[in-house]
Amino acid sequence: MQTVKQIIHDIADHLPEQATFDDAMHALYLRQKLERSLQAAKKGKVTSQEAMKGRSL
Repeated sequence: MQTVKQIIHDIADHLPEQATFDDAMHALYLRQKLERSLQAAKKGKVTSQEAMKGRSL
């Protein structure tokens, strides 16, 4: 498992040279959301597509 520092370095390495601070923050935010979603899925905290279709907005 990567450390937070390693993840930040990896994200920075993949940003284009003209990236802004906002671009970097957005990439970090997306990575954090992905990590949280993967952890929730591992714990079985997921909602099926059928259950979501039944929800009203």
